[in-house]
Amino acid sequence: MTDTREPQPQPYHPPQAYAGPGAQRPEAGQGGGAAQRKPRTGVRTTPRTRKARLRVAKADPWSVMKVSFLLSIALGICTVVASAVLWMVMDAMGVFSTVGGTISEATGSNESNGFDLQSFLSLPRVLIFTSVIAVIDVVLMTALATLGAFIYNLSAGFVGGVELTLAEDE
Repeated sequence: MTDTREPQPQPYHPPQAYAGPGAQRPEAGQGGGAAQRKPRTGVRTTPRTRKARLRVAKADPWSVMKVSFLLSIALGICTVVASAVLWMVMDAMGVFSTVGGTISEATGSNESNGFDLQSFLSLPRVLIFTSVIAVIDVVLMTALATLGAFIYNLSAGFVGGVELTLAEDE
């Protein structure tokens, strides 16, 4: 009985310009058809950095508003925490009692003790004032950043926008 099946086609292997690490290289006198590549001298060996010139033609006001809102909230929280820490440090150092005593003596009379700085600058009152300032700051920063995006879009329509050159980091 004879085999009537057709022979299976072999996968195509393109010719290799450089032999891989496990392949055998032809010796100088064997004539393997592929010459060994010699490195050029005087050529820099550092990789080339790819650069791209881009232009920011439009800033989406909605995304600018969202980002500026989140950043201004973070700045407001940092402001409240920083003022609380600063108040506690100044209170521990005795700044309020020393300055408050001096102000009480200067503003006091025979009938009254004068202005009480320590009750006026208590921690809850300072934190409430700082929180109000932080909320106003959040609203103003968000509105100004959004307005800035609109103004940028208008001016970018006239002059083309800001050109940036980006480079790939290796």
